[in-house]
Amino acid sequence: MPDFRSDTVTQPTAAMREAMLQAPLGDDVFGDDPTVNALQEHAAQLLGFEAALFAPSGTQTNLIALMGHCQRGDEAIVGQSWHTYRWEGGGMAVLGSIQPQPVETQPDGTLRVADIAAAIKPDDPHFARTRLVVLENTTGGQVLPTPYIAEVAQLARSRGLAMHLDGARMFNAAAANATARGTDVYDEARAICGHFDTASVCLSKGLGAPVGSLLLGPRDFIRQARRTRKILGGAMRQSGILAAAGLHALEHHVRRLADDHALARTLADGLAEAGRSHPVLAGKLQVASAHTNILFTDVHADVAADFAAWLAQHQVRVTSGLYGSQVRLRWVCHLDVGPQDVADTLDCVRRFGAA
Repeated sequence: MPDFRSDTVTQPTAAMREAMLQAPLGDDVFGDDPTVNALQEHAAQLLGFEAALFAPSGTQTNLIALMGHCQRGDEAIVGQSWHTYRWEGGGMAVLGSIQPQPVETQPDGTLRVADIAAAIKPDDPHFARTRLVVLENTTGGQVLPTPYIAEVAQLARSRGLAMHLDGARMFNAAAANATARGTDVYDEARAICGHFDTASVCLSKGLGAPVGSLLLGPRDFIRQARRTRKILGGAMRQSGILAAAGLHALEHHVRRLADDHALARTLADGLAEAGRSHPVLAGKLQVASAHTNILFTDVHADVAADFAAWLAQHQVRVTSGLYGSQVRLRWVCHLDVGPQDVADTLDCVRRFGAA
């Protein structure tokens, strides 16, 4: 049975492993690993930036970006539920001495533009200096509308603020936009990134690489970012063996993200049907959202423990947490989840509670 916990659990494909095996290597700390250089150059050109930097994780690329935009005592505006604020160990405050200014995240994944504007501090020594607005796309699997991103960017520019994108799943957003508009996913990715000064893009989630993220931005910014990466312990030596996986992912795994989205919709439809007509789950299982490759379901507390145990017993792996009085399950479709996995999972759900 499949592992729906996260798209971080993907294993390298045979073709990706071969690319890693054949990668020419150097020493990236000296700047002479040809595969790392090729990845960085390709990604920058692909997404419309001057330069890029390969690092071990998205947590690190986000932190490097924050420390590049903000100095000690500066402030970054972030979403209350976003990774840069809630899920990355408080790194901006702990290591960057940057004050996070969280703004409430709306049900559609956005931050109200008026709330962002209200959070910007006046130029007064009583306040931290607001320097940066951070957006996350996708957020909880939801795609930020491109016109909305443009509106936030216009506000930021008018107030002299920089824009950073936590784009861990940016290519999922691009794939969703491409499907909806009948456009090319790479064009949509460039359109999203075009509103930001810097962007962090994860290679080890939906794209299926085993390790690594990219920070993209202006050449001088990335030059300083390389120094910050060293300070944070992120400089690696023959890292071309990892960069080769990322390069393969960018070239071969971007268009297929639409398959993950389609499977998530199939899974959502099946679970929603169980929530309507299942003998035990009817009225007690609700599909809370189904966007891109991430699906949330809310399960009533009086059946949640038994349902979770049933899934675990049949090796269906999901993540869970309390959401009000209910239990929220997160299901993530990815490279290693196929149509038969979804069909088997829905069959398992249908058999829950049967004598």
